[in-house]
Amino acid sequence: MIEAIAAAVTWLGASLIVLADGRRGLALGVALATLGLSVVVWQDAGPVPALLLAAGGGLAAGGRAVAGPAGWGLMPPGSTPRIVLSVGAGLLALWIALGITSGPGGALRFAVLTLVGMAVARVLSTESAEVQLTAAAVVAIAVAAAAGLDANAPAVWPSAAAAFIAAGTGWLRLGVPRAA
Repeated sequence: MIEAIAAAVTWLGASLIVLADGRRGLALGVALATLGLSVVVWQDAGPVPALLLAAGGGLAAGGRAVAGPAGWGLMPPGSTPRIVLSVGAGLLALWIALGITSGPGGALRFAVLTLVGMAVARVLSTESAEVQLTAAAVVAIAVAAAAGLDANAPAVWPSAAAAFIAAGTGWLRLGVPRAA
């Protein structure tokens, strides 16, 4: 039951990343997505990978909260395709994770599919560098969490690398290009 709630929180965070343009919305999206995914990873792979992912996502959310367009920027005009993406990607990921694939780890499969699919779609659909970096941080965390799908694969090193990447992308500062 905890895994299902955590996977739903992950979807909610990914939806905020898709629906928001402002730094507050993006930071909350990263925080929720990371929190939900970390709980699922804790249940499947143990506390060390989960804490590493939570630390990287927390640093990425903190960095995004202080940089980027001000405000929430939640559902600006023309957001209907983003709403459809949020709902459709969640339903498609749920169907794949629970209907097509089998075995343990359904919540982890759902969370990873949701985050990767929605974040990559957000990267491809925006020109805002802050939004792209936010989505890239979440993709790194989700890909590292996918290492937990294989019980024999080590989950600590991919989680540490993803935490480093997520924290780094969250704190990158983008300047305005200037002609010399």
